[in-house]
Amino acid sequence: MHAPVHLQQQKKKKKTFWLKQLHSWHWISSAISLIGLLLFAFTGITLNHAADVEGSPQTVEKSATLPAPLLKQVAPDDQADSKKALPAPVAAWVEKEIGARAAGDAEWSADEIYLALPRPGGDGWVSIDRQSGAVTSESTSRGWISYLNDLHKGRNTGTAWKWFIDIFAVACFVFAMTGLLLLQLHAAKRPSTWPLVGAGLIIPTLLILLFLH
Repeated sequence: MHAPVHLQQQKKKKKTFWLKQLHSWHWISSAISLIGLLLFAFTGITLNHAADVEGSPQTVEKSATLPAPLLKQVAPDDQADSKKALPAPVAAWVEKEIGARAAGDAEWSADEIYLALPRPGGDGWVSIDRQSGAVTSESTSRGWISYLNDLHKGRNTGTAWKWFIDIFAVACFVFAMTGLLLLQLHAAKRPSTWPLVGAGLIIPTLLILLFLH
């Protein structure tokens, strides 16, 4: 016995509403995650072939002498072996003269202040002699491929990029789940849908079981 016409119409409207919602969420999440997906797909390849695409590191060394007024702010004291930021005037001078953004905590010992400056695609440090005021620095760049690889891993990228990765991951999850639901809605007219989805599960599972030990 067929359902009343008005119930069929309500059911059809409800299905149409949710279909439109799924399409909306699907395209919005795909738009948000598109550039990130391209970046992470590309760096997935470069990370998988890191030995083949590894660049030649380039290192730049610099040296200078801290002016006397600023030397007083880092002169030896009784609080050795501590960890704290450089005084603001000293940090500003280091950034101007050395070209290194002296942010974060430095390691203060009796004779030296050592500030590590890790960053995506490279590394660096600044050392200040607390007696003489001699400042030395070293900056190493491993190239743009290494830079993108570090973005992929979230290595030395800071809080803002970590937030981006989390938001991007949520967008990808929404994109994938709405895609799965849309596949379910259209699967009746596309017989190859579930075999392809199953292959996407079975193939990596077999690779893990047979080749990863």
